[in-house]
Amino acid sequence: MNKHILDVCCGSRMFYFNKNNPLVHFNDIRKLEEPLCDGRMLKIEPDTKWDFRCLPVPENTYDMVVFDPPHLVKVGDKSWLAKKYGKLPKEWKPYLKQGFDECMRVLKPYGTLVFKWNETDIKQKELFDAIGQNPIFGDRGKGNKTYWFVFMKESE
Repeated sequence: MNKHILDVCCGSRMFYFNKNNPLVHFNDIRKLEEPLCDGRMLKIEPDTKWDFRCLPVPENTYDMVVFDPPHLVKVGDKSWLAKKYGKLPKEWKPYLKQGFDECMRVLKPYGTLVFKWNETDIKQKELFDAIGQNPIFGDRGKGNKTYWFVFMKESE
């Protein structure tokens, strides 16, 4: 079966109801299996280990791309937060811009990009300024700093 959805930084697949959904190509630059501070095991087991800034797939490949990049910059490299969520480089703006552009490149025309973001360290306005686009719509969970944004690739 063809994979119609690409998750470019799947991590431990936390928000998936079916963590092995056959429609999804799970990608992350990391592969990891370590205990967290509460004793639970953190498993990051992607199908592929690609850098989301340079995806080795043709343009216009996927119907949907999920982009849940690291969002923390003020966290220790070896902390459980960095292990669980990843850590952005100091120069995060070009890093996320390259990732966003690459996600749009591999989307089919009128494909959907679902972007998950937490503004603990970086506010959404700074994010939108960095990637150079605003979403069509989005939502925030009640009482937290996590947002879901939806973008659509325009026709070629």
